[in-house]
Amino acid sequence: MLILGVDPGIAATGYGVVKIEGQKACALEYGCIRTPAKTPMPDRLLQIYQGLQQILTSYNPDTVAIEKIFFAKNAISAMQVGEARGVAVLAACHAGLQVYEYTPLQVKQAVVGYGKAEKNQVQQMVKLILGLNEIPRPDDAADGLAVALCHAHSCTSREIIRRRGKYV
Repeated sequence: MLILGVDPGIAATGYGVVKIEGQKACALEYGCIRTPAKTPMPDRLLQIYQGLQQILTSYNPDTVAIEKIFFAKNAISAMQVGEARGVAVLAACHAGLQVYEYTPLQVKQAVVGYGKAEKNQVQQMVKLILGLNEIPRPDDAADGLAVALCHAHSCTSREIIRRRGKYV
């Protein structure tokens, strides 16, 4: 299974492409789509959309996992992140892919085992799980990988439940 994990943001949208084979997870690519601060908002959203389209075309993932907005320091930043998130959902849907959404708490729980884990703990576990030599940089890229790993964990759990005949 190939998963694109997305950590939406207007200045930097983090992403990670993770390949899952059995119990093994491998990072194929990760990084950020950056938009300059002085650029008009519609142009920034277009840059995010085009960047995600390029990744979707290059890797042809099976599914996309996107982090939900949990909170923001102010209404303007919450709206901007929401718009970036909407563009990410649109890019995935336009590619014909199923979109799965996870809260930061769910991502931390899946990757670290503790929903209130610190950012550094998540980054260290992403490095460990994916067998990387160093913590993925920038932070947004590590978050994109963490979202993909959360989805992989969630898929595994759903598959176990389905096999036991309890999934509805």
